[in-house]
Order: sequence, then structure tokens, then C-alpha cells
Amino acid sequence: MFSVKAFSLVEAIQLATSCPRLAGRLIHPAVCHVHHWTKRSMDSRWSYRTGPNSTGRAGISAPQTKIMEQRELPVLLVNEVGGVCGVLEAHVEFLKKHFHLITMKEFLKNKKHWNKKVQAIYLWWHKPIIDRELLESLPDLKVIANSGAGMDHLDLKLISSFGVKMANAPHAVSSSTADTGMALLLASARRLVEGCQMAVSPDTECFAADWLGDEVTGATLGIIGMGRIGYKIALRAKAFEMKILYHNRNQRTEEEERAVGATYCPKIEDLLQQSDFVMLVVSLTPQTCKLIGKKELELMKPTATLINISRGPVVDQDALVEALQTGVIKAAALDVTYPEPLPRDHPLLKLKNILITPHLGIKTDKAICMTTEEAVANILAALNGLPIPSEVFP
Repeated sequence: MFSVKAFSLVEAIQLATSCPRLAGRLIHPAVCHVHHWTKRSMDSRWSYRTGPNSTGRAGISAPQTKIMEQRELPVLLVNEVGGVCGVLEAHVEFLKKHFHLITMKEFLKNKKHWNKKVQAIYLWWHKPIIDRELLESLPDLKVIANSGAGMDHLDLKLISSFGVKMANAPHAVSSSTADTGMALLLASARRLVEGCQMAVSPDTECFAADWLGDEVTGATLGIIGMGRIGYKIALRAKAFEMKILYHNRNQRTEEEERAVGATYCPKIEDLLQQSDFVMLVVSLTPQTCKLIGKKELELMKPTATLINISRGPVVDQDALVEALQTGVIKAAALDVTYPEPLPRDHPLLKLKNILITPHLGIKTDKAICMTTEEAVANILAALNGLPIPSEVFP
């Protein structure tokens, strides 16, 4: 139990019921027994249970509820609701349980009223844009919570200089992103998109006997970036009986390596030369920008496939176009590009040996719900002076 800030019983119960994953760290069981949320569903209004025998929604007495309703909710700024870059409409009711929600349009329309009220920002697909002008206009801003794991779109040092905390959502996105990586590997290897087009084409009269894909079972997978997501990919690849190589800033423990049957490659060159599939799972930093360029592509097998689920700029796209056109590598599967989406006349879109998906990494109902839940947990912790579960430091 953290002894960071003294909570009243009502405050403790409110924080516990709003974020059960933090409850065990904030409140002694004698004060409030908090159970995990029931199966989450936006349609079921994100219901939860409290109390050991509760079947109700909140399990808080009427006087406590009345007191909590009287407390002013902290103001949370979001880009918009719905649309291309807005929080999902299905998430709004859940967010409004914990915050007074305002959009950028509302904020800009009445800055004088809101500038000293906004305490937190929830970024959804990199919006709103966090720049010096916005930070200077929000003197009471305490925390910015990101809806994904990557923080490359933020100037972390600038934000920190304003005394603002930052948090991401790595736990929510890791499984769904790992699933996407394996889906791209399998789809590319077995030419599923081409196969679907062939199967449904009105011009198809028969299936060619020599139309072949690549075997995944027993193939060598090279994972560049063995963090939380990379390790989950290794777990999945093990089930396909793949030989797993990995390159990372830090080597995993012997026990972790043994659990997935992975072999560490201190030099990225060794991994590239041996792998049938190379999967990129790194964060975008100055060191990883164009990590895979002409030199690295030429080290790969001509029968190899490059898979990128990290960030578009990790790959030199001009070098990739040339490598795919000239047969330096066999194929590529990308869930990320630069920019997103690519211009409609981009040469990558004209190639047949590439599979491109629209940044599907975390786009599942469950992952998106968990992302918002994790963001709320981070924000509530920050606003209450508690350790932030997924804090990011500059």
C-alpha cells in the first residue's frame, strides 16, 4: 500500500471503483473489497462489481454516492468525439464517469473558461497535437495519457519541462499487436490476399497447381526488438515450431530464452543473414529510424520476407521498393508506413509482392477497451499524486 497521499474513505472508494486494477495498491482490503470488472462491453456500459457479495454495479451506499456526485470531476481534454481522430463514441460514457470531458473545439471556443480547468489530456491516435502553445495555455495540466505504446509523436522533454507527467498503454496493446504480426507473417507466407482475389475473381476458371506459398513450420523467424510485444510474438512462433532468433538492446534471461526457444544475436547482421522472416518490433527513436536500409536488405536471403509492425520510418521505404522490385528479398508485409496512408501513387502500392494493412495492430474491440481503461488508470493515479502504472520518462 502506497503512502503517498492520505485519502478520505469516499475518495478511496471512488478511485477503487473507477479503477480496480489500482485498488489493490491503494486501499487495504478491510476498507474496500474490489473485484475485477465483469466482462467488458461498451454495450453493457462497462459494468463492474464491488464488495465480496455484490451483484450491483457500484456497491456504494447512497450517502457515499451523494457525496461523490457533489465532487467536481476533473476536466479531461480530448481531440474530438468520433470522426477520424476522435475517441470512440462508445467510450464516452465510461470516460464521463470519471471526468468532465471537453473537446479541442470546445476548448478553443472558450479558452478563458477552460485553460485553468483542464488537468489531463487523453491522446487518441496522436491527437490533439501537443506543442508549446497548447502546453503554455494549460497551466494546471498534470498528465497526458496516450492511447497506445509508441510515444514517438511527442516531444517528451518539452512536456516534462512543463512539469507534466506522461503515460502510455503498453499492457493493453501487446497481445493484439503480436497477433497482428503473426497474421501478417502467415498471410504473406501463404499468399492469402492474392489467393482470396483469385478465388473470388469472375475470371477464375481453375486454380493453378504451381501457385505456391512458403512453409512457416520449421522456418527461421528473426525478431528485432524483444520487448513485451516481441516476446509475445516469440511465444506464438514457438507454437508453429519456428526457429527463433532475436536481436535486442539487452539480452533476455536464460530462462526467458529457454521458454520460447529463442537464440540471441548480438549483431543484427547475423540475424538478417539467417532468417526466413524478419519481424520489426522496435520503438521509433533516432537510433531506429531507417534501421533497415539498403545494406540491411542486401544481407537478407533473397527468399526472405520483411514484416514491420513497429513504425513506418524504421524502414527506408525507397530502399525497400528497390529491394522488392529487383528480388533482393522475396516479399514484405507492413502494418505501418510513412506516411499513413501512403500517397495513392506511391510505388509500394504498385508491387505484387507486398501486403499492406492500415495500422491494424491494436484494432480489436478488447484491445481498444483495455487501452481506454489503462489510460484512465494512469490519469487517476497522476491526479491523486500516486505512482503512475505506465509512466513514460523523457
